[in-house]
Amino acid sequence: MTGLVRVPLIRIAYGRSGDKGDTVNIGIAARQERYFPVLVEQVTAERVKAHFGAMVRGEVQRFELHNLWALNFLLHGALDGGGTVSLMLDGLGKTWANALLRMEVEISE
Repeated sequence: MTGLVRVPLIRIAYGRSGDKGDTVNIGIAARQERYFPVLVEQVTAERVKAHFGAMVRGEVQRFELHNLWALNFLLHGALDGGGTVSLMLDGLGKTWANALLRMEVEISE
């Protein structure tokens, strides 16, 4: 019987992010099909919102793309108005996927 180990999401997934106005758009795709159920079960909208804390002022929406083994997240109210008005260091949301890939998930050994 195998146990569970905690690993950073980057071990089992790729990510990419960007902006749509004041919303960060993050795509997370499983490196292998066997990891997609882990993403679906453990990388919830609630966990993503908690991971970023006060940086996300609005809701977090999650969309499942089964044919791509991927999840897409919209983090509303995260860019302080968006790239053209924000004074944030990353007003275009390009680094947010890397930040999310630091979240830990549990996988079978």
